[in-house]
Amino acid sequence: MKVCVGLSGGVDSSVAALLLKRQGYDVFAMFMQNWHDTEGTLHGDCEWEEDRFVAEMVARKIGIPFYFVDLSKEYRQRVVDYMFDEYSKGRTPNPDVLCNREIKFDAFMKAAGRLGADMVATGHYCRKEVLDGPQGPVYRILEGVDPGKDQSYFLCQLSQEQLAKALFPIGDLCKPEVRRLAAEADLPSADKKDSQGICFVGKVDLPVFLQQKLKSVEGDVVEVFDAFYEDNPQYRFIKDTVPSLLKDPSAEPQLVTDYISEDKAAPAGGGVRNAYDPAALAAMDDATLLRLSQPIRYDALSFETETYRSGKHHVKKTRYKANPYGKIAGSHEGAQFYTIGQRKGLNIGGHKDSIFVIGTDIDRNIIYVGEGHRHKGLSRICLRVAPEDIHWIRSDLSMQPGDMRRYRVRIRYRQPLQDAFVLMRENGLYMLFDAPQRGITPGQFAVWYGEDGEMLGSGVI
Repeated sequence: MKVCVGLSGGVDSSVAALLLKRQGYDVFAMFMQNWHDTEGTLHGDCEWEEDRFVAEMVARKIGIPFYFVDLSKEYRQRVVDYMFDEYSKGRTPNPDVLCNREIKFDAFMKAAGRLGADMVATGHYCRKEVLDGPQGPVYRILEGVDPGKDQSYFLCQLSQEQLAKALFPIGDLCKPEVRRLAAEADLPSADKKDSQGICFVGKVDLPVFLQQKLKSVEGDVVEVFDAFYEDNPQYRFIKDTVPSLLKDPSAEPQLVTDYISEDKAAPAGGGVRNAYDPAALAAMDDATLLRLSQPIRYDALSFETETYRSGKHHVKKTRYKANPYGKIAGSHEGAQFYTIGQRKGLNIGGHKDSIFVIGTDIDRNIIYVGEGHRHKGLSRICLRVAPEDIHWIRSDLSMQPGDMRRYRVRIRYRQPLQDAFVLMRENGLYMLFDAPQRGITPGQFAVWYGEDGEMLGSGVI
């Protein structure tokens, strides 16, 4: 069997090629160039040139043929243009997920096929298994063995046709073992640092990168106070509805997350959780479920001005009237450059706790922020995936309207898996989390897994 390894110059793909060669496959390597521009990159030069040089040395060391392919046109059209479009609409895309679906396992896979490859291998930390199905082979994709490096999330949009030709040689290894194998084989990439930032673009100053196409326009930063939620119709609806869905309707509903870091799980004992009644969830009508999934809006929050005289000369000035629901706390250079949950780059001082973005209004160019990890605007318990955005890796296990299942869900890379009820309705797929989730972000991918770590499907939030 002839296998093409996508050799990036990193240690993971290098060891993938090494293992396949040792296992007796007819292996060749191909390096793909996907990006030329340097605007917005923090290093200011094209890292791909160094990566190609290292990849070619690795191929020579292993003793396999090396090829080069330029897919920059496809990458710009199918990944970067998508990025710009999503940010312009106030959503936060995941370019790495798109890169795998559109480039590595499509454009690159076709290029490898033209060179005679039967399969394409990458250095992803995930596992693939094959089952015998009534219609032929069924391909499963599971979490990698290394919990700190599992990369299955980035492959959440792959199809059965793509998985049929994919190999993941290092999915059963942990990172230290991969490093050890590379060092023992004296591979030039053995000590190379892992890549960071946008797939094939590198680490970027995101606002500068996006300003290639998105205009910078100054707008207000509005800080939202806790009092706003007590009088907000949507928050009141959620607070009043959730108790009716619990096994104990008299229990206090948990609406605010209790973890404070993107990569840390809830405290020992599981943290705050809602114990839902499955019968109550099944009986909930579509309209109620739809409203429960909707984020809180802040467009009703407005500020009036008043004039006053200041100083010994009584100079007339204008200021905003005090508002119990919030205040204008600063300014920004474009709402499209910010994402929910973000805390860096806000430049707002005078607070005891960190300030987070809790909402954006692209049309009015406003970003809304709140103080502290437990701010009400940071947490949600329900999200929806529109019918056209639902993707099942295992179509044989897909849900039909009216179905309800227990899955473990991830709403961003590296997030610990979260327990949730997943409900399929005519107007979309809903995830109702046991524990409130921090920073649910439109445009990102929600990915659901079975209990054995199999990734079953995904959808755009």
